[in-house]
Amino acid sequence: MRSPEQVIWDLVQGWLKKAEEDFHVAGELMERDRVSYTPVGFHSQQAAEKFLKGLLTRHQIAFPKTHAIEELLVLAERAESGIHAELRDTEILSPYGVEIRYPGDRPDLTQSEGTEAVRLADRVRTTVMRRLEAYVRAGRPGTS
Repeated sequence: MRSPEQVIWDLVQGWLKKAEEDFHVAGELMERDRVSYTPVGFHSQQAAEKFLKGLLTRHQIAFPKTHAIEELLVLAERAESGIHAELRDTEILSPYGVEIRYPGDRPDLTQSEGTEAVRLADRVRTTVMRRLEAYVRAGRPGTS
């Protein structure tokens, strides 16, 4: 039977894996000429959201079902002092998670907006992984 620490570890790893998948998809989509870069924004937002949810899971901070980066950063601040201020500008990714996916909600993203979305997702990725470095490096609890 897995210990509570092992369950948390596995959940954190699951969030980080899904976040990496979205991050890489966003990068791959940027490598091709597109009619719209809206899918890049969507996957960038999803990556940022999932990296933050992995961090929150590691600290056992409950979070609602949300795509709001700001809300996740406010929660993360409880355990990771300064993260909200450090990543405040990444909050502009939030509408890319839902709002831009439906016709008439917003104009399609341009190439420069897609590039910026990937850059912001990378900032979240780098910051979260830096803050989780010792935890990730230590490996799954109970395995030696």
